[in-house]
Amino acid sequence: MRYAIQWIRSLLFTVQAYAMMAIMAVAFAPWAAFDRRGAWSAIHAWTGWVRWTASWMIGLKSEVRGPIPEGEVMIAAKHQSFFDIILICSVLPRPKFIMKKQLVWTPIVGWYAKRIGCVPVDRGRRGAAIKAMVERVNSGKQEPGQLIIFPQGTRVAPGVKQDYKVGVAVLYQELQNPVVPVACNVGVFWPRHAIYRKHGLAVVEFLPPIEAGKPMREFLAEVEAEVEAHSDRLMAEAGFPQLER
Repeated sequence: MRYAIQWIRSLLFTVQAYAMMAIMAVAFAPWAAFDRRGAWSAIHAWTGWVRWTASWMIGLKSEVRGPIPEGEVMIAAKHQSFFDIILICSVLPRPKFIMKKQLVWTPIVGWYAKRIGCVPVDRGRRGAAIKAMVERVNSGKQEPGQLIIFPQGTRVAPGVKQDYKVGVAVLYQELQNPVVPVACNVGVFWPRHAIYRKHGLAVVEFLPPIEAGKPMREFLAEVEAEVEAHSDRLMAEAGFPQLER
């Protein structure tokens, strides 16, 4: 019975969240079309709304820990579900993503992604896409802000091991910016595909930055170790079984 009630609450929450996305997207569109600050304001308004409604509609509270990066920096984040994106975007001043090329054609999301300077990546031509992105950044054409990349390349469920891809190390070397690792436990409560959301405390944590200048292999090993160890700690806090790595 409790499961059924929570499932219904989860469904209602999901419906209203996407309905509000459409409403806010339309409301902010005139401002966003002429000024990128309008696009970021729309994102902050909607992500704040989702966090607030999640707290009382489904009992899923959220917390962001650690210093919030504000300058030109790369974010290497653990990605377990859509909710970690929501939490990260709710606090970063100018978030932008390296994202799947297919998302460019998604209604609402694709247009706003273009406005904030997201970089679409063709998974079949990842090397060429990274090279093109680096060229745009170095030529000053890319909008400054916090560039978010998911080093594993996709959403990874709690307890599932997946290698970190070399793309994050290539960007680290080419851009010569600090990288802020980000850990999370959101997949314990908000799964990748299912409607059902659990109540609890979802946490995203910004970790100390890794300064520029390290060898690629050393950086890749360090960012994986930091993100995975702290994500395991956060998941253990949430009651998820300890993992062996």
